[in-house]
Order: sequence, then structure tokens, then C-alpha cells
Amino acid sequence: MTSTAMPTAEQHGLVAHSDGAFVPVQTRSERFRSVNVEDFAPVNGREHEWKLSPVAAFADLTGGELDGARLPIETTDAPGVDVSWIARDDARIGAAGTPEERASANAWTSFDEALLISVTGEDEKVVAVTRSGLGNAPRGAHTVIEIAPNSRGLVVLRGIGDARLSENVEILVGDGASLTVVSLQEWNDDAVHLSSQFARLGRDSFLKHIVVSLGGKVVRVNPSTHLAEQGADIESLGLYFADAGQHLEQQVYVHHDAPHTKSRVTYKGALQGAGARTVWIGDVLIGNAATGTDSYEQNRNLVLTDGTRADSVPNLEIETGDIEGAGHASATGRFDDEQLFYLMARGISEDEARRLVVRGFLTEIVQKIGSPELEARLLVAIEAELQVS
Repeated sequence: MTSTAMPTAEQHGLVAHSDGAFVPVQTRSERFRSVNVEDFAPVNGREHEWKLSPVAAFADLTGGELDGARLPIETTDAPGVDVSWIARDDARIGAAGTPEERASANAWTSFDEALLISVTGEDEKVVAVTRSGLGNAPRGAHTVIEIAPNSRGLVVLRGIGDARLSENVEILVGDGASLTVVSLQEWNDDAVHLSSQFARLGRDSFLKHIVVSLGGKVVRVNPSTHLAEQGADIESLGLYFADAGQHLEQQVYVHHDAPHTKSRVTYKGALQGAGARTVWIGDVLIGNAATGTDSYEQNRNLVLTDGTRADSVPNLEIETGDIEGAGHASATGRFDDEQLFYLMARGISEDEARRLVVRGFLTEIVQKIGSPELEARLLVAIEAELQVS
């Protein structure tokens, strides 16, 4: 996978200015894209997409050889859901997006076959696909989730056990379809997982995309949504809980590219323990054809102990003045002392009061999943996180 060609300015994250000089990329839409890892310069950690990431912890995933064989999976059965493997030349591969960074391109270059999760039928159905037993060797993978027009479904893509995984996930939402995708990271403590997730939404379709990151040493899940047709609607949600020494990162991108599209982005996280680190970057681009857009993004972080760090960077680009509304917000803070005082004044211990506040803070996201069984299990997992001192 080595290349002797000199990387171009674009591959180094530069674009040509009007006066002919090259300047750093300023907008998300200008980023270089390619499915070939050789088209990207080696990662040094100074790039805009990597500057907040611990790149030394996963150098094997950004530049090394990856095992692209089929991942071991377990699936649940549901009428109207088919899980199979498809060849690299299938027309659906590449239909939702293209890598913007080297880890994603390395996975794209490496995979042998893609996992296809196909959903059809107007009745609501739920399918869970669990990846486990991946081991500690670096691996690359590709998944396509496709829902037919006017169909409904919920897909849970779960990771457990050991892993060193770089992957791409493509989500194709047909016209009039309604789909929920839950990306659930419950890896072992030393696991490393880099995931680029691309979604393309058809006319009058709806996608609820939920990222839940609890386990793993380094977890980086970057969802990109293309609202490609009129009336497309995305609700992008995230929940994360970082413990000591854990790095959890999300870089969210929503591209409004058609009239009367809607997006709501809400990510909430908690941090506790020395070295706990979270990164959230939210990019929203409202293109010049996206008249009537309605968009809002927000990130909230709750710091539970000293020694943690939460980076939160919302960005908004607007290329047309004819929109319904657009906004963004970000906040990182400690416990509300008044809330704690209120609970403790009613006989609740300080430790239990803190747990109640955190549960209430994160439960807002959990309750939007739409699967009572999964919601209950995640509440138990959050409670277990709170027991860690």
C-alpha cells in the first residue's frame, strides 16, 4: 500500500486561493476525498481531521496492512430483514459517501466483501448485528445498510470484545422510508475502533442515527449525512461516557443539499477519571439549493471529576439566506450545585444524588432509541459506568 508519488496540496489538506496560493481547508465541503489509501498523505496528527485524536495509538489502522476478511458476526432474525455479503463491485458500495481521511480510505482499500443489511416492508422490525471475536490484529471492514422506499426498521450495529478495527458504514435510505440505526460500542477496555459512517437520504425520508460509545480505549465514530432529496429529515443523536484514560470522539457532518430538509443533532456525554477525553465536532453545511432548511445542533458535556478534558466545536456554514432556521450550541460544565442541594435536602446521599443527576442527563438520549429492551440494557450499562470510581 505504499506509494512513491508525491502527495498533492489537496491531499495535504490545502486548497487553491483566488490569488493562486494554497491555504488550509476552511470548509467541510472542500475536503479531499478518495477511496484509495495511497491518495492520502501519511497521518502526522497536525491535519484538521486528526489534530484532536491520539494518532499514535492507531497508526496501524491509518497506514498499516489491514485484514479485510469477513468479520465474525451474530444476527437476530426479523421478517423483512436480510443479512448477506456482497462483492466490492456492487453498485451500492460508494453510493452514500467517500472517505475524507486516511483511516477510512485504508479500510475501503482493504475489505474483501461488504456486509449488507437489507430492510424491506412497511411493518416496524428490529435487527441486531453483533461483531465480536475480532482479536487484536488490525482489521478493515465495510457495511451497507439499505432500506427500501416506504419501509420501516431499526438496525443495531454492536461491537463487543477485543478489536483493532477501521471500518466504513454506508446507510441508504429510500424515498419515504423511516430508519433508525444504533451504532453501539461496548468494546473491551483496550479496543480501538475507527468508524466512518455515511448516510444518503431520499425524498421525504427519515433517519434517526444514534451513536452510543461506552467501551474501548480509543473510539472514533464519525457520521456524515447527505440530505440529498427534498423533505429528507435526520435526527442525529449521541451518548458517550468516558472513564480514566479513555478517548471517545465524534465528528458529525450534516449536508443539507435539497429544499425543505431538516436536521436535529444532539450529543451528550459524561467524563470521569484522570485522562478521560472526549471530542465532539459538529459541521452543518446548508448548500445554496437547500432553501427552507431547518437545522439545529448541540453538544452537552458533564464533567464529573478533575483531570478530564472535553473538546466541543460546533460549526455552521450557510450558502443561502432562504432558510427557516439554523443554530448551534455547546456547553461543558460540572454538576449543578442547586440540583445536588435539592436532592440532598430530601435525605438522598451525595453519591446517589450525583448518580441521579447523571442518569437524568443521559437518559434523554436513551429514551429516543425506540427499543424498550435496548433502552433498559443501556440504562443498566450507564449505571455500571457510574459505579466506577
